[in-house]
Amino acid sequence: MTPGARVAAAIAVLDEIQGGAAAEQALTAWARGSRYAGSKDRAAVRDHVFDVLRAKRSLGDGSGRSLMQRLALREGWDIAALFSGDGHAAAPLSAEEHDALAVPLQLSDAARCDVPEWLWPLWQYSLGDQAEAAAITQQGRAAVFLRVNGNKATVAQATQALAQDTIGVVAYPTAPGCLRVTTNPRRIKTSAAYLTGLVELQDAASQEAVRNTPVPTDARVLDYCAGGGGKALAFADIHDATVFAHDIAPQRLRDLPTRAKRAGVKITILPTHALADHPKFDVVFCDAPCSGSGTWRRTPDAKWRLNADILHGLMQSQAEALHGAAQSVASGGILVYATCSVLADENRNIVQSFCFRNPGWQIVRDNQRLPDAHGDGFYTCVLMYP
Repeated sequence: MTPGARVAAAIAVLDEIQGGAAAEQALTAWARGSRYAGSKDRAAVRDHVFDVLRAKRSLGDGSGRSLMQRLALREGWDIAALFSGDGHAAAPLSAEEHDALAVPLQLSDAARCDVPEWLWPLWQYSLGDQAEAAAITQQGRAAVFLRVNGNKATVAQATQALAQDTIGVVAYPTAPGCLRVTTNPRRIKTSAAYLTGLVELQDAASQEAVRNTPVPTDARVLDYCAGGGGKALAFADIHDATVFAHDIAPQRLRDLPTRAKRAGVKITILPTHALADHPKFDVVFCDAPCSGSGTWRRTPDAKWRLNADILHGLMQSQAEALHGAAQSVASGGILVYATCSVLADENRNIVQSFCFRNPGWQIVRDNQRLPDAHGDGFYTCVLMYP
């Protein structure tokens, strides 16, 4: 596909999304109907679509064609070449489209920062004087990070192994064993380093959350909302502990045994019905379901699909998850509440409400990490019961 044809394909996908389709579904449908598109073509179209979705409102929130025109203008691309009408390229710009591009958009603060209008007051309340900077950061692409599996390799060995597949990395300055990918991130899952368990894909903020959790030697650790098990794997690698994983939706854990075997660690999966009679844990890590507002660079579609009702439902789920996780903490143990959100209503407000309803629990410390060049937004709160 030519660059113009890729832009035309992105326009078609964006029109489907603007019509209500989920981004991944629209991209999958396009790929299935475009057998001529190679892997590089699919990657390029996906990049165009996600680049637009990250900045949809500041690009005018119009049709797919209008959005791609404004993205091209913002990026300094050759609009005439991309919209040439040659072959499968989109048609040339009309006089009206040329005139429209020449006029700067008049945008609200929320639109300029690419935050839904209804969410902007809560965004400002939650982030204060960092609200604008954090939002604008999420208009760009997120970096890709790896965790070196200390059971199998040193940072130097993992770096060398990745280089064999032309994947460039640099060490993350404040997180031991964390690498930021600088070249060829799409090759990671087919690289020997990944397939043999030397590295795992995991954002720096997630790695820091696990590493900064106070875990006593020989502790029993439960990853209560384990999902795919990434943090359970990190606990087993980083801490001298016996690790268990649980999720209310057990199908999310289906790949964890394979991942644990590849990493060379042991993780015991516990179904919900087994928790009540199971011995309590020294550390329970509760990574609750959330809006993902700290990770919207990776899932920009989620930002625009979120609404007040969905957020309220998530807050109810978070309160239930924290209460459920607390039941598995041993006397004197540690409970960590975490989300990949930056919204106070999903974070400190949930914890404070829990402590009010459950006297005796105390906040030891909490930390709100904002999305930046060094990783996603992430919240953690360490609690103890005397």
